[in-house]
Amino acid sequence: SKYSSMPKSKREKKAKIVPYAKGFHPRSSDQSLEAIGCRVVPSPELLPTPDHFPAIPDPTSIDDWLAQYNETGQTFKQFLDDCPWLSRRKWKYMKQRFVPSGSNIREKYPDGVICLLPIGRFDDVTAPSSADLAEYVRLFFCLPVQVLPAVELRQEADTVVWIDKKGGDEEEPRPVRLQCRFDRASGSTQLTVHSILTQLKQSIPDNALCLIGFTMSDLYDTKPDLFVAGMASGNRRVGVFSFFRYNPTLTFSTEFWYEIHSSVTVADEAETKQIVLQRSCKLIVHEIAHLMGVDHCIWFSCCMNGSGHIAEDFKQPMFLCPVDLHKLQTLCGFDVVSRYQGMLSFFVKHKMTEEAKWLQRRIAFITSTQRAHTPK
Repeated sequence: SKYSSMPKSKREKKAKIVPYAKGFHPRSSDQSLEAIGCRVVPSPELLPTPDHFPAIPDPTSIDDWLAQYNETGQTFKQFLDDCPWLSRRKWKYMKQRFVPSGSNIREKYPDGVICLLPIGRFDDVTAPSSADLAEYVRLFFCLPVQVLPAVELRQEADTVVWIDKKGGDEEEPRPVRLQCRFDRASGSTQLTVHSILTQLKQSIPDNALCLIGFTMSDLYDTKPDLFVAGMASGNRRVGVFSFFRYNPTLTFSTEFWYEIHSSVTVADEAETKQIVLQRSCKLIVHEIAHLMGVDHCIWFSCCMNGSGHIAEDFKQPMFLCPVDLHKLQTLCGFDVVSRYQGMLSFFVKHKMTEEAKWLQRRIAFITSTQRAHTPK
């Protein structure tokens, strides 16, 4: 997942020099260039210009991702060797049409779609809309996306019931009681990720490349956790993720999962909604990319970097570095500039100014470099 379980911790202390996790060494520029997987100089779309793709920052907290984990990384070649979507054999559990001779996922699984499942209630003030999330996922992967009918979560005393109405109004849905924990004093509830993953495994449509459940309910994995952002079951192609802690108007205790307070840190509701959408878009494509076979990135600052905590997550970029862009370009078969132009329209529409400016600079660089190298 984007970041691991967050145990109860008082580790807020900053250190002047925070070491990397034992065994981890930052990769050199030559190693990162080689990881892109181009035999000669990368094409303009994949050139790792430092102003577009800076190095991963050194840890500044003992809770940072690379201060905790010795990640080995995944080169483009390793991705090609390991990715089951590019195999000539049909993936286990897949029930849809398969074309072994296809060169990318769209050709191998021509009926496949990324399925998104809203779980529980989404308020109009802060929650991202399913349509906006689906649009961004479609633009990011250049694959078809389908939003499934929402699952109802019904609070009954100190328990939560899952009610899936996919059979239609005429068919009585079978309620399923989810595992959860409830704090009576605050009224806060957290759901276990495993009880939701169990339901998703039973609900994945035949045409799904993967099924992503998303919710505004808070999640946890094991008892010591403060929370988890979510979890995926890669071999079953399902995942569930929560946007609950992406609301900038809330502050959360670092000791007790149920201690949540309101704070005024943004100008208005529109800005709040924009921030939650931006954070949610970054999380959902990160996790779908994992289900597509892309591991955490140790080569550049990238939206596939891991996160040790939520503040680190918020600082990371929305974009794929050249290593991971090359992976998705090969897997999904898209044109990089056309994909960037679609994403630019999305960012302009939702007033994500910094992201739009980055894309404008990157598109201008690619097109000017292509023109400079085109024989006259």
